[in-house]
Amino acid sequence: VQLQASGGGLVQAGGSLRLSCAASGLTFGYYVMGWFRQAPGKEREFVAAITWNGGNTYYADSVKGRFTISRDNAKNTVYLQMNSLKPEDTAVYYCAAMRKLNYYSDYASYDYWGQGTQVTVSS
Repeated sequence: VQLQASGGGLVQAGGSLRLSCAASGLTFGYYVMGWFRQAPGKEREFVAAITWNGGNTYYADSVKGRFTISRDNAKNTVYLQMNSLKPEDTAVYYCAAMRKLNYYSDYASYDYWGQGTQVTVSS
């Protein structure tokens, strides 16, 4: 199983980025997909999750209203559209896959992880 995250970069506060995570080696439509992030010196934290057919989405309070998670099962890809970015959004962003819906905000619930993509927001 491979989860390949991309789309990170350097952006000014107030700007936008769109992260992508391409999955292979698994039946993508059977997996809940999530995004987490980890800033230097901090624990990995939940950002967003989306159920198998996209019918339900979940967000951390810190990103609600600014970030949107979506998925395209035909392309085996999950996306994270990030708008109104803030310096505190700076982190490495990871995508993850969970076979059975469990505690979607708990990183221990996820079965597979991507390698991460750096997002840096300058003030």
